[in-house]
Amino acid sequence: MSSTITPECARCPIKVTERLCREPDGKFPPFCPTANRPDIVARAVSAYDEPETLRFAHAASAQEGQGYADKELGWARVRPAKSRIQEVIEFSRKMNYTRLGMGFCSGLRKEAAVVEKILTGHGFQVVSAICKVGQIPKERLGIQEEEKIIPGCFESMCNPIAQAYLLNEEKTEFNILLGLCVGHDSLFLKNAEAPCTVLAVKDRLLGHNPLAAIYTAESYYRGLNHKTNAKR
Repeated sequence: MSSTITPECARCPIKVTERLCREPDGKFPPFCPTANRPDIVARAVSAYDEPETLRFAHAASAQEGQGYADKELGWARVRPAKSRIQEVIEFSRKMNYTRLGMGFCSGLRKEAAVVEKILTGHGFQVVSAICKVGQIPKERLGIQEEEKIIPGCFESMCNPIAQAYLLNEEKTEFNILLGLCVGHDSLFLKNAEAPCTVLAVKDRLLGHNPLAAIYTAESYYRGLNHKTNAKR
C-alpha cells in the first residue's frame, strides 16, 4: 500500500481487540498507519534507544500497567485502580524527580493549593506559577475593549510563556498543567524545557470535564455535529 495514505485511526471500524495495532494477525482498514507507514514506526522505535527517552517511556508504560487491578482475571474483568494525581506522584517517583513545576489558571487557584499540598506532603518540592504572572495588560496583545471579559476594566493577560520561563529558570524536572486555557496551554508546552503532563484542562462550562460534551454529542450536545457560519 502507498505510504502516502493519511492515517485516520479515529475512523477505524475494526473491533478494538482485533486491530492490527494490537494483534500480530490483526485486521486493518486501508488508512491504517501500522500497515502503511512502517518507515515512520521504525523511526519512532529508534528514538526510544536514546537512554533518557527509554527510561521515561519505560516508566510511563509500567505506570500504565500498574493503573489496573484484577489483571489476573483477564481483560473483561480488569478494572482501574488509581486516580491521575496518584499516577503523577508514582510516575515522578519512578523517574526520581524531586522538583516539580505547576503552571495553573487563576480560576483553579483553590485546586492548585490542594495539589501543591498533596505533592509537598509526598516529599516533592513544588514550584508554581499562576497564569496572570507579570500583570501585563491585555492591550499588549492587541486586545480591544470588546474582546475583554469585562469591557472597560483593566485585565491582565494570561502569560503562559512567562509561566514556562519561570519553571525553566527554577530547573523543574517535571511540569504539571492545571486548567490552562486552550492555546495558552499550547504556548506553555512549546516553551517549557522539562517534560510536561496535564492534570486537568480548562472547560468553564462543564466544570473542567470536556468529555461531558463528547459523551452527549448525540443528545444534549448534538449541535456540535452541525457547522455554524456565525463569527466568533
